[in-house]
Amino acid sequence: MYDIIIVGAGPAGLTSALYALRANKKVLILEANTYGGQIINASQIENYPAIEKISGYDFATNLYNQVQKLGVEIKYETVLHIEKDKTVQTNKGKYQAHAIILATGAKNRKLNIKNEEKFVGKGLSYCATCDGNFYKNKIVAVNGGGNAAIEDALYLSDIAKNVYVIHRRDTFRAEEMYLQKLKKKKNVTYFLNSTISSLEGEEQLKQITIKDQNNQEQTRKVDGLFIAIGQEPNNQIFANIIDLDEKGYVKSIDGVHTKTPGIYVAGDTRVKELRQLTTAVADGSIAATLAIKEMQQNRKEKMAK
Repeated sequence: MYDIIIVGAGPAGLTSALYALRANKKVLILEANTYGGQIINASQIENYPAIEKISGYDFATNLYNQVQKLGVEIKYETVLHIEKDKTVQTNKGKYQAHAIILATGAKNRKLNIKNEEKFVGKGLSYCATCDGNFYKNKIVAVNGGGNAAIEDALYLSDIAKNVYVIHRRDTFRAEEMYLQKLKKKKNVTYFLNSTISSLEGEEQLKQITIKDQNNQEQTRKVDGLFIAIGQEPNNQIFANIIDLDEKGYVKSIDGVHTKTPGIYVAGDTRVKELRQLTTAVADGSIAATLAIKEMQQNRKEKMAK
């Protein structure tokens, strides 16, 4: 029996563990892959308060080592099912806790074309606010047509020399307010009814091939490519204990509480306005603090009876 089981070892999950361990709680982290979450792929982080510059790998590793020194238990297992009594079934065993924090994050939807993985952090990024500053006065492309893509293009238009916006449809899904702002930018070029068919380069991404609806292809030299075609949470296995929105993100009551008492949510996996490193660690600290407070309250009530 654990005090808290945390599902996911990204920034939100590791921060939850940090706060719980400092409160002398017995904590288990269950992680399907490796610690760090999406941030581990960020080449540089320059927008985290009080840290001028750090790689995503170093940030995640520092946080991981911090909770390791406090005695966290981490098992690299895939969670298959969670019951309302806070029993967690994985591919290797069964565990129980007084509280569970879901911090499973969300993965970026990918193009699924050759060399995509090769160029992550080497000219290809899924986060303009994280990596855009590395492309001052350079040529970049944004792939996508929703709010995230247009906001990325707006952000990059003030940094880069030229911005190519590539969208598979003939109209954008983004809000008109953002589109009107982008149309005023003189350094933005649009490729509608188009997709990216190839990524080329040696160690760094140097060139992309754009294919239109008539299968006509053209190449463009780029220093960076930002993919903004959405994210994919993986929360369906928790649908028996939580509510999900139409995209699969966890609905919270006040930010971290779910509909099931003792089940909390933190980080990118929940419905929220901004998915950034700062909001992930904030969620993690709040979820752990409230979980501990409510566990203590429940124990007092049981003792009083």
